[in-house]
Amino acid sequence: MATTIGILGGGQLARMMALAGAPLGLRFRVLDTSGDACAGQVAPLVQADWNDFDALRAFADGIDVATFDFENVPAQTAHWLAERVPVFPSPRALAVAQDRLAEKRLFEQLGMGTPAFAAVDSRADLDSALARIGAPAVLKTRRLGYDGKGQYRLRSTADADPAWAALGGVPLILEQFVPFDFECSVVAVRGRDGDFRTWPLTRNWHADGILAASLAPAPGDARLADAAFAHARALGEALDYVGVFALELFVHGGRLLANEMAPRVHNSGHWTIEGAQVSQFENHLRAVLGLPLGSTASRGPAAMLNWIGELPSREPVLADPVGHWHDYGKSPRAGRKVGHATFAAADPAGLREALQRAGAALGRVEQVAPVIAALG
Repeated sequence: MATTIGILGGGQLARMMALAGAPLGLRFRVLDTSGDACAGQVAPLVQADWNDFDALRAFADGIDVATFDFENVPAQTAHWLAERVPVFPSPRALAVAQDRLAEKRLFEQLGMGTPAFAAVDSRADLDSALARIGAPAVLKTRRLGYDGKGQYRLRSTADADPAWAALGGVPLILEQFVPFDFECSVVAVRGRDGDFRTWPLTRNWHADGILAASLAPAPGDARLADAAFAHARALGEALDYVGVFALELFVHGGRLLANEMAPRVHNSGHWTIEGAQVSQFENHLRAVLGLPLGSTASRGPAAMLNWIGELPSREPVLADPVGHWHDYGKSPRAGRKVGHATFAAADPAGLREALQRAGAALGRVEQVAPVIAALG
């Protein structure tokens, strides 16, 4: 009988997990609060509230193991499910990643550099934190923030009042603004047996708080990559993590500063579908099922371009000899991730040429320009 994996969250990450699992003979059930979640186009979808325990019971009865495509599933839902079926990553790992303050404190405990930070639970706390950290700084909600949501940048202490008006009333964290040289991420996988592997360090570019492009392997100092991998290993072991996760980092003056972790497959790892020996999606499934992990080696340099709001024309990508197209099956909406394209070449020169072609044909010269510049 085929193994059935339950996925909490029905977005594009669940969709790509299901597509990666089909060749392994796996079946899937997806639970989401939305009846038109895009993963429902490729796997059976259960629409239910996260606290509908009758629906969760029926969902649990039909699966062998559960995982997530969305880290903001309520903790009580994750714990309730874990009492009935194996759940990976564990509810503890999920809880740490859901709270920016707990996350930053764990980074510190593990010896990682971080931007200066302070808990903010009142207007007076905000003044105290600004006095210690200074401005510019970023005020963030401790929970439920992603893709630039739940954040307010304070350029000076005069911004304290509008920042509090925008975000006050929920637990917050103030973080030092880092004028970083660049952003990067480690996408890693850890199996049930503790086997730990990372894909090559990935360099990332954002626009309006949302990932716009990624490049792997990230050009630069190999010692920086080794340090990033060591941080990811320490994090995975501290949480006894099972599955894929991403550790997002700032590079500032040759020093790594841990920004946040994502306890799931990650946008900056989408290039692995065509650009690595085994993708992040397949390896996540292998990990949660206790199967041997696959090679995370790169097939060659690869870049991912994110499509936000609406899809451009797919023809130029499909016509490109190293282009690959991914449509998430979502309706267009401002700020929404609706698809991506990957360009996986044999060498940096070939990738550079492919990105130049794509930028010109799609009217995305600004999006590809920093990636081309990083390739040298």
